[in-house]
Amino acid sequence: MQPQHVKERLSFIEQCIDDAALACRETGFAPEELKAWVRELDRRADELGTAIDRDDDPGRLLACLETLEEIGDRAVEACRELRHIDPQLRSAVQTAHHEIASLRQQLH
Repeated sequence: MQPQHVKERLSFIEQCIDDAALACRETGFAPEELKAWVRELDRRADELGTAIDRDDDPGRLLACLETLEEIGDRAVEACRELRHIDPQLRSAVQTAHHEIASLRQQLH
């Protein structure tokens, strides 16, 4: 995959994570655990963007994406554990996770 395409996909992933963070803030109820995972997704996505800009090492990129996907797994699991969760929040978290997993799979 071309580096520019990876950057575009990462930009979209960052937007998905931003959507999840916004949904966390706007929903009437979002547990701290879920908020923490979404914040961690945001922080790690920023680190990944910086790594892409500095380094063309595909192994490092893949390792960062794997870590991001693991954090996404935890955020999705936190959503599953909740009986009553805002559908927009659940969807935003699931979309971010799906996009991360998809990019990682394409690069693998």
